[in-house]
Amino acid sequence: MSLLENIRGPHDLKALDGEELTDLAEEIRHFLVHAVARTGGHLGPNLGVVELTIALHRCFDSPADRILWDTGHQAYVHKLLTGRQDFSKLRAKGGLSGYPSRAESEHDVIENSHASTVLSWADGLAKANEVLGRWNRHVVAVVGDGALTGGMAGEALNNIAAARDRQLIIVVNDNERSYAPTIGGLADHLATLRTTDGYERLLSWGKELLDRTPVVGRPLYESLHGAKKGFKDAFAPQGMFEDLGLKYVGPIDGHDIAAVESALRRAKRFHGPVLVHCRTQKGRGYAPALEDEADRFHTVGITDPRTGEPLRPSAGTSWTSVFGDEMVRIGTERPDVVAITAAMMGPVGLQKFAAAHPGRVWDVGIAEQHAATSAAGLATGGLHPVVAVYATFLNRAFDQVLMDVALHKCGVTFVLDRAGVTGTDGPSHNGMWDLSVLQVVPGLRIAAPRDASQLRAQLREAVGVDDAPTVVRFPKEDVGPDIPAVGRVGGMDVLARPGTGDEDVPGAEGADVLLVAVGTMAGVALEAAELLSARGVTCTVVDPRWVKPVDAALPALAARHRMVAVAEDNSRTGGVGWAVDQALRDAGVDLPVRTFGIPEQFLAHAKRAEVLADIGLTPAEIAGRISAALRTTEPRRRASVAVKENDDA
Repeated sequence: MSLLENIRGPHDLKALDGEELTDLAEEIRHFLVHAVARTGGHLGPNLGVVELTIALHRCFDSPADRILWDTGHQAYVHKLLTGRQDFSKLRAKGGLSGYPSRAESEHDVIENSHASTVLSWADGLAKANEVLGRWNRHVVAVVGDGALTGGMAGEALNNIAAARDRQLIIVVNDNERSYAPTIGGLADHLATLRTTDGYERLLSWGKELLDRTPVVGRPLYESLHGAKKGFKDAFAPQGMFEDLGLKYVGPIDGHDIAAVESALRRAKRFHGPVLVHCRTQKGRGYAPALEDEADRFHTVGITDPRTGEPLRPSAGTSWTSVFGDEMVRIGTERPDVVAITAAMMGPVGLQKFAAAHPGRVWDVGIAEQHAATSAAGLATGGLHPVVAVYATFLNRAFDQVLMDVALHKCGVTFVLDRAGVTGTDGPSHNGMWDLSVLQVVPGLRIAAPRDASQLRAQLREAVGVDDAPTVVRFPKEDVGPDIPAVGRVGGMDVLARPGTGDEDVPGAEGADVLLVAVGTMAGVALEAAELLSARGVTCTVVDPRWVKPVDAALPALAARHRMVAVAEDNSRTGGVGWAVDQALRDAGVDLPVRTFGIPEQFLAHAKRAEVLADIGLTPAEIAGRISAALRTTEPRRRASVAVKENDDA
């Protein structure tokens, strides 16, 4: 039996000697490479924290001591060492989450997959220990250097440093990267610290030498030690952390288990906040990852573990690549168009724009709030910024979108990648709230393209708006074939209409259902319409294209139908269905409205298609529920007509 197979919990680590720990680290790397190759997942970050995680679990007693991860994609090794070694269904339905999960283990304290939040969690947990008198408990926050670029991390550091005797240890996992190389002033500061690891050795050598010097040795050392601030800054400018009141330990080789353990044990003995700076290498021990300059195999699909080459390359074109290519063309035509992203230049498709138009794109780090307000400044200065982020991360910048961009009527375009159900990354990464959250922003306009052609067209329409914010959203999947329109009503594309005999009037008098398809739900809606037609239910399918504001022509079109149904890849609460219902009421159109969307719950990780099926966003489910709704509304409609006839009599 291998060493790893004998690890059932952190306590099993403490009996291993140095050689066994080295062997265990190699076993873990071998396991990760082969396990993640079969399922896909975050590989590079976890290869980089093997020794660090072993040392953490040897020095602390989880779960009594709280070990927190920011972000949670670096917690695979933590899972292995806490008894979870079945990775066969990693990130798949019914399998292990790709992030910490309270449902999986008592060792997972927070389900952290949005960066820069762990220090605030740690501050709160340490305060709770203090109030409840748990002086023997430690809180350890493991934070990547990239996550320290987030403004929330700075706010937390400011508060953590205010309590000089609170037991809280911050471990900076410094691999010089988030997805790509970390940028910004803090990254430069850490880079300086990396070059000065000889300081502690120098100080230790000096103490030993002066201690052996008769009479003057000890007083001289104490004088130098008393002046250590200036001396220290000359060799290692860690003053940024120490000026805050944080004891600084490091830099430490994060792949030397003994060195990391020594640093952590020193940190434990200091009764106050301590920052332990560990240098690690993303993708450690796996040549294909180390050779990948883009992101060191941050996330991989199913691959050949020997070569790292994908075994199931995508046969289609991604939404992200369509956006990226169109941005290059727009940038060539319009020198005022610039781009911003938050530590995700590659994942959101802006690499080509950066290569074609250097000096017109900025990666601001994990700082979505700053990105939004900086964009407002760019717009006010005469440019048109395009802010490209994941839909789930725009939640973090809502106040800036509302008060800095919209209030000032700035022409800023937000492009939301991974909108709707994303699937395997789990509840935190589903982009299922943007259509609800952004409904309340005055003047903001939202486009939801249904195919690649519409994405190109609507992106151009969005950057043409210079007096209000615009949003373009699309999902995480390959783009399907273009879906042609058969007509247009107002600004809406008509995708299907019943055979009424009057081809110029979509949904002429007597049609049953107006089905409003939001973005990529167009294909689902068209299939649902075919199923309804087979049941004798006539259906008009429209793509509103711009879902906020509701098209002015929609109420009149709806009035020609018996029912309106809205299919959207967003929460049913406050989304497009809600907006359509409100628009009908405002126009005095009294029709039943059925919304098919995402229920108000956090969705477990699974493939996108599996999640959509579980929540009823399939053609068969939508058609069946529309048919049932029509049957229940027909008696009410007849009763209403009878009442009206009696009133007329």
